[in-house]
Amino acid sequence: MAEIQLRDVRKSYGAVDVIKGVDLDIRSGEFMVFVGPSGCGKSTLLRLISGLEDISSGDLVFDGQRVNDLVPSKRGIAMVFQSYALYPHMKVYDNMAFGLKLANQGADEIRTRVEKAAKLLQIDHLLDRLPKQLSGGQRQRVAIGRAIVRNPRVFLFDEPLSNLDAALRVATRLEIAKLHHSMNNVTMIYVTHDQVEAMTLADRICVLRDGLVMQVGTPTELYEKPNSIFVAGFIGSPKMNFVNGKIAKAFNCQTLGIRSEHIVVDNASPVWSGEVVHAENLGSDNYLFVEIGADEPILVRQEGKTAIPYGARIGIRPLEENLHRFDEKGRPMQ
Repeated sequence: MAEIQLRDVRKSYGAVDVIKGVDLDIRSGEFMVFVGPSGCGKSTLLRLISGLEDISSGDLVFDGQRVNDLVPSKRGIAMVFQSYALYPHMKVYDNMAFGLKLANQGADEIRTRVEKAAKLLQIDHLLDRLPKQLSGGQRQRVAIGRAIVRNPRVFLFDEPLSNLDAALRVATRLEIAKLHHSMNNVTMIYVTHDQVEAMTLADRICVLRDGLVMQVGTPTELYEKPNSIFVAGFIGSPKMNFVNGKIAKAFNCQTLGIRSEHIVVDNASPVWSGEVVHAENLGSDNYLFVEIGADEPILVRQEGKTAIPYGARIGIRPLEENLHRFDEKGRPMQ
């Protein structure tokens, strides 16, 4: 288990600043998720922690020890990549055992560790197969197992599910969540652009933008109390509705934010009225896109199977207690 501290960590490639001064404390044993748009620096930050990239300036500290100049193999980390990076000519057992053999571990110790990790990931029946005989989800579990056998104190995941289809992503996400609960003595850092992965896996989320930390908090804190329009719009799926102009000014703010589940259809006492320009039936929920004269249609989530047809005119009402008011700088108003 490791407590990780980043103190004004920066990374530049020539004249291009990618990480622009990150201060972050990652608690021992927690599951921290880095999220942000493409190019925000989340994968670069992970590689700085792993030692695969050199830090330009600042301090990286593991359990009170500065590790800037420590080689990756000495940091006690294991990394799982987007690509499985399995040796195609080696069976699953040999893929998982390879790093331990390089470290000159005994044969009995290697077998014990590999079998324990394989059982934990429910791939113990696959140890004699080649990677080409496995599904994408199984290959990713082998890659995770290869990391587990090293008994790391820090686990790093770089978008490990992005190559999987929707069903496999759900199944493998569950495996990673179970892994976190069963290995609660290991600090885990996970990079993703997927909102669902971030919200369901993280103890805390670090939102990055242009090489800077925008906000750090639990999924609930970021969802309910975003500290900027950027975080409010980035966290949550579907994203928050934003309204400007006269509609926002009626609520004494520059920008009004409201999530789709916090708007109700109310034809008796509407706050806004408009036409349904699109509707999406997802089975358990309906999503209505309502044109009220804002910059873009308002998205309204309805539970159940109530059908409102395309072209219907309806009244809607945002729930006052769930409104987010932002000033001209995009900061929340009290």
